[in-house]
Amino acid sequence: MNLLAAMRYLAALHAHGHFARAAQACHITQPTLSNALRALEAEFGVPIVRRGRVFAGFTPEGEQVLQTGLEMLQTEARLRQRLSAQAGDLQGQLRMAAVPTAMPMLLRFASLLRRQHPGLVPALHAMSSPDIERGLEELSLDLALGYSDRIHRSSTHCVPQYQEHYYLLQSAPPPACVADTVHAADPLPWALAAQQPLCLLTPDMHNRQIVECSFASVGVAVQPAMETNSVQALLQAVAEGQMASIVPGAVLATVRNTPGLRAWPLVDPVVESEVGFLYQPSQQAMPALAAACALMAQADWREQCLLHAGALSLVVASPTSAS
Repeated sequence: MNLLAAMRYLAALHAHGHFARAAQACHITQPTLSNALRALEAEFGVPIVRRGRVFAGFTPEGEQVLQTGLEMLQTEARLRQRLSAQAGDLQGQLRMAAVPTAMPMLLRFASLLRRQHPGLVPALHAMSSPDIERGLEELSLDLALGYSDRIHRSSTHCVPQYQEHYYLLQSAPPPACVADTVHAADPLPWALAAQQPLCLLTPDMHNRQIVECSFASVGVAVQPAMETNSVQALLQAVAEGQMASIVPGAVLATVRNTPGLRAWPLVDPVVESEVGFLYQPSQQAMPALAAACALMAQADWREQCLLHAGALSLVVASPTSAS
């Protein structure tokens, strides 16, 4: 039995929670995966997987085997990365995640990292804050970009990157675009933004909770006209002209040159949310993670944050009303 391969299958089952999807992710058949897991159980003499009509989780013994397997796979990856770095060409995968509204910034970061280390393969996933923290703890993620105040485990290290600011985004007659309007627009109070038919992210997403708290601070309870857990769907709803939305600067930057959109910086209050990189300090020995940590302090990345994270420049002007 190839122990590392079996541990890789076990990790895939943990990640996907489904036998067929785990087998597909490993590019093997489901019977091959099942046979490997049974061989693993025979090797250690304990049941590892709870079986039923569908995957039902791991036994207590299986949880121990899984954790050891994840550590083995991490050790293997670290060794491969070290050997490739010593040969002058760092290679390997860097498993990265971001909360959905920070994904545009994570993509920019990954592109810069690839430019410096072409042999690295960033694997990017959009995840909730609890899933990010769990993934870092379980070693299924190497690095994440998320809200600093959502981290509850002391073992997770946070490196602040930028302050998230918020804008009202609306459709506008072409050829106007966000880049033309946002710098010329008077700041808009949150209370006035509440008068628009809003498409918002779903209540389980932290961005939605930030928006609701901001409206509540001015005594407004908002009933959205539409909800979605997809940032892309939210932008499409605005583009079609029926609704407005509240978006952070990193999302706004992705449509800054799209004709038919305009934006107002939101004030009264000015709301800021800290976004930072998250990782386990115990994993810094991974060459790929070390390379990412080095990039965080470099001028190229800091410039990306200044240009695209959506810093809010306040203009002293009387509030305008969105039409």
